[in-house]
Amino acid sequence: MIGVDLAKNVFQLHAASMSGEVEYRKQLSRDKFRKFMAQQAPAVVVMEACGSANYWARELARLGHEVRLIAPHYVRPFVKRQKNDATDAEAIVIAAQRPEMRFVVPKSEEQQGRAMMFRTRTRMVHQRTELINMLRAFLYECGHTVPKGIHQFQRIEAIVTEPNSDLSVMARAECSELLEQIAALTARIAASDRRIKMAASQADTARRLQTMPGIGPLTALAVEAFAPPMESFHCGRDFAAWLGLVPRQHSSGGKARYGRVSKAGQADIRRLLIIGAMSRLNWLGRKTIAQESWLARLSARKPRMLVAIALANKMARMIWAMLTKNEDFRNPATATAA
Repeated sequence: MIGVDLAKNVFQLHAASMSGEVEYRKQLSRDKFRKFMAQQAPAVVVMEACGSANYWARELARLGHEVRLIAPHYVRPFVKRQKNDATDAEAIVIAAQRPEMRFVVPKSEEQQGRAMMFRTRTRMVHQRTELINMLRAFLYECGHTVPKGIHQFQRIEAIVTEPNSDLSVMARAECSELLEQIAALTARIAASDRRIKMAASQADTARRLQTMPGIGPLTALAVEAFAPPMESFHCGRDFAAWLGLVPRQHSSGGKARYGRVSKAGQADIRRLLIIGAMSRLNWLGRKTIAQESWLARLSARKPRMLVAIALANKMARMIWAMLTKNEDFRNPATATAA
């Protein structure tokens, strides 16, 4: 087993037998690392799931090595005293040799491409929100109050472009500059939405996921880009727990204590599932909920956000079932009646 502490230019290696005996320690440059690994016999190579780890996992797999990625917070407890590259590489090997250790599945090039598409759109939305809030703050200083939300953009634009506005010349010029930036970002976000919709329509997995109510192209693309293969989960509950859609536990002495959702997993998928669940609970989505269903009964006695998280948990378990069985969504009420 070879533990590799990745960096931009210098890689630290720690090789040990499966029984833990140290074989060698090396520090190699980027080019020498590739040549050195090509000359090695097939081995188990372990790296932290950090920047460039997926790239090197694919490259080393082509050389015949068995590559495993491990989450960095699982390695940290095995670092001995002072932290440096050598002790980090040794800790990676020690952690990986634990029989109960869990590993991260490396991403393919297609998954990384979809993840970049998703991240780019998310960043543009954040930048647009930042600009809108800045513009609202400027107008508030000038005596104009505007509610939150992108749907207030036309109202803001009317205040800035009004001929008889009480804004000063300098304030109007700066606000107009922000309006142009917001409009440009909105056009780029719309173009990104079209690319995401096209990518989601071409992939069979994303098409299947969109048959479930509350899941659109963005959520389907996020599941395909960030989630590991569903076969790596024993059941749908494990996938929901991986997403962090389960209560946080602080139990001791045989007494179970549960708190808020753990938020321990992939934040993007979890956020989109909760948004999709909330869309099922608004005034339009409630029309499609059967009167005697568990969702209707839960909505009648629990807060809306709690119901949304419970529904998101159930959606996650349905996603696992759909992808493992290669089936489209089937409405449970309709399936029971049939």
